[in-house]
Amino acid sequence: MGKIIVEVMPKPEILDPQGKAIKGSLARLGITSFGHVRQGKRFELTTAGDVTEADLETAREAAETLLSNPIIEDVISVRKDA
Repeated sequence: MGKIIVEVMPKPEILDPQGKAIKGSLARLGITSFGHVRQGKRFELTTAGDVTEADLETAREAAETLLSNPIIEDVISVRKDA
């Protein structure tokens, strides 16, 4: 069985209230070494056999049309899991 990882992040110009809340929580825990936090989404898609180039292309299409909102999110990566 193969696995494809799709990572989606908010576009840089989009406010990220979840990332801001996480940064505030880190500060309350005394963790102040991070200047900025953005929260995204990770999807794991499995295939019946080894991941093929066709599977990766289908995953890219799914990422751009269903797994992300192209108005406010960027698909960062679509890759075969090592």
